[in-house]
Amino acid sequence: MNVHYAAEGGIALLTLDAPPANTYSYPLMRALDEAILKARFDDSVHVIVLTGAGEKFFCAGADIRMLQEATPTFKYEFCLHANETLNRLEQTPKLVVAALNGHTVGGGLEIALAADVRLARKGGGKIGLPEINLGVLPGTGGTQRLTRVVGKARALDLMLTGRLFSFEEAATMGVVQQVLEGDDFMGQVRSHVGQFLPPARASKAVGLIKRAVQTGGELPFQDALALERELQQQLFQSEDAREGLAANLEKRTPSFKGR
Repeated sequence: MNVHYAAEGGIALLTLDAPPANTYSYPLMRALDEAILKARFDDSVHVIVLTGAGEKFFCAGADIRMLQEATPTFKYEFCLHANETLNRLEQTPKLVVAALNGHTVGGGLEIALAADVRLARKGGGKIGLPEINLGVLPGTGGTQRLTRVVGKARALDLMLTGRLFSFEEAATMGVVQQVLEGDDFMGQVRSHVGQFLPPARASKAVGLIKRAVQTGGELPFQDALALERELQQQLFQSEDAREGLAANLEKRTPSFKGR
């Protein structure tokens, strides 16, 4: 099994498992696609966490031997399918957190960039897009998503040099939101994610804020405002909005249910 799925406490944990470096292949991308869909339609799941099996690698990118031996047509179709999978991850109306437990390079970083939040284990490994060293470009959304995170000049520098850098440096660029210290990395990830779960947070509002940002950011301004109004109307009709408004008036802490 290339992707393990476990749902508990409002969190769906998706674990990439393709020894020795959790490199991705067509079977892994298919399994990831299925896991994303499963989490999306599971009403008990409010946040998706994506990580790698073991302690050394989150994901070391694509299986190079597979790409070397594949036909040009397969390579094209593989990149197309991988892009569709990561688009689905990015656009699913639930918060997605990438827990970078180890090296996150090439396609591994491209997967992580499709998440909404990236948390990394201090000293856990290197990160970067070294595809230039293979004579290709980061073709699973890397050129576009990294540019949107760090800007054109820095993205060009990182991709043209292909250099790998630490999680700590990644945090200074905004590629990683937080570097977590300590032995229990996944425990810290779960603690961090807990702030976005009911009853503390209205997870439906979290998901629609995500949609407003992800989709609205690609629309003309007036169209984005129209989308925002539509999403707000959906939230006004939700149980959690009624609870939040009532709690505010009653001067108590709201207890959200994700509905």
